[in-house]
Amino acid sequence: MATLVGLVVLLPFLGSLVAAFLPSHARNAAASLAGLTALACVLLVAVFYPQVAAGEVMQLSVAWMPRFGLTLDFRLDGYAWLFALLVALMGGLVVLYARYYMSAADPVPRFFCFLLAFMGAMLGTVLSGNLIQLVVFWELTSLTSFMLIAYWYHREDARRGARMALIVTVGGGLSLLLGVLMLGAIVGSYDLDAVLAAGDAIRAHPWYAPVLLLIVLGVLT
Repeated sequence: MATLVGLVVLLPFLGSLVAAFLPSHARNAAASLAGLTALACVLLVAVFYPQVAAGEVMQLSVAWMPRFGLTLDFRLDGYAWLFALLVALMGGLVVLYARYYMSAADPVPRFFCFLLAFMGAMLGTVLSGNLIQLVVFWELTSLTSFMLIAYWYHREDARRGARMALIVTVGGGLSLLLGVLMLGAIVGSYDLDAVLAAGDAIRAHPWYAPVLLLIVLGVLT
């Protein structure tokens, strides 16, 4: 059952990869692919409702680079479930809107490629089980949002908006990273369960105020 948590994150990235290879005129195929991917994510997240409602925490750890002790950790509790459901539902609504908003002359598959990658990055952020992984997915949202805003790259306002978004979000991401590194140093671990269990120790630490400020600054951007 826990493997489905990883599948929720993986599906949008797989859909994005497929959309990237669709011909530029494959409007209906790209929209259908994106819509079905979002719907699949909604259903997968919904499957976990009984466990989440009972207070269970679903966790999945996948060995990534065992030689260096690196793993991909995913964690689904009540808050993560709620935000994952919101991301998938909103992604589906954006797909539906974009299908009828985008001009027939636009390379629609490219848009859905970026959108699905953005959705995957958002799901990775809310389902990450350790703080470093969370920051990596957070920065992926910065990159994919830049590509979405710059979709109509032939327009000066789109290019300007994309540059501004990238500067703000990457700057905020660096602030978040510094805060996370300090938080990990306080707790002695970047594992989210360990961090959540160390609330009293974090609040009593001299670094608490600057860590809080850095993380809030990152979130606000």
